[in-house]
Amino acid sequence: MSDQRHVHHRSDYGSNRLLEEDAGMDAMALFGRWFSDAEAAGMPEPHAMSLATLGSLTISCRIVLLRAFDAKGFVFYTNQNSRKAMDLERDPRAALTFFWPQLERQVRIEGRAETVAPEEADIYFATRPRETQVGAWSSDQSRPVEDRKTLEDRYARWVERFSGSEVPRPLHWGGYRVRPVRIEFWQGRPGRLHDRLAFESLSDGKWVRVRLQP
Repeated sequence: MSDQRHVHHRSDYGSNRLLEEDAGMDAMALFGRWFSDAEAAGMPEPHAMSLATLGSLTISCRIVLLRAFDAKGFVFYTNQNSRKAMDLERDPRAALTFFWPQLERQVRIEGRAETVAPEEADIYFATRPRETQVGAWSSDQSRPVEDRKTLEDRYARWVERFSGSEVPRPLHWGGYRVRPVRIEFWQGRPGRLHDRLAFESLSDGKWVRVRLQP
């Protein structure tokens, strides 16, 4: 007898809609409006997004936090010795997904990642809480560690080292900007007849838009 567990949770959707006349032809402008809606809805972390990267043998996915966005793309920060950074160094193709369940919305982004300028990373790093600034120095992200105490002891040593002074940005810590080539907006609708609008970027900075079947 199979021990496979079947999941039968179902929800019906229908509080919003996504029509062409409302979406417009600028994918980043539409994302900005949807992101503002997610913030206004009081979601706990509307800036949380999944990041998928391609390693040498397999695909890897994790949650990271959006720290900035504009017409050029979506920015996040990380230790540049981490697995995600190594993946992007090998292959800059990346995919992002935002899911805002209270609004019955999802945004999928495909693009290529590039490192942000050191000056831009410096400005953002200076806004981070001091504890997380020190943490960027004390953790060799994605590397094995003997136990929790080893990690905490290392953190304490860095706290002492920076006592009475500002914490500079480590050279191994920086940002990536995912420049989108495709963005798909998904809006839940009744009867699984969901709205899906996909935008693909053109060389002149404009977008072409198409409706997809759900």
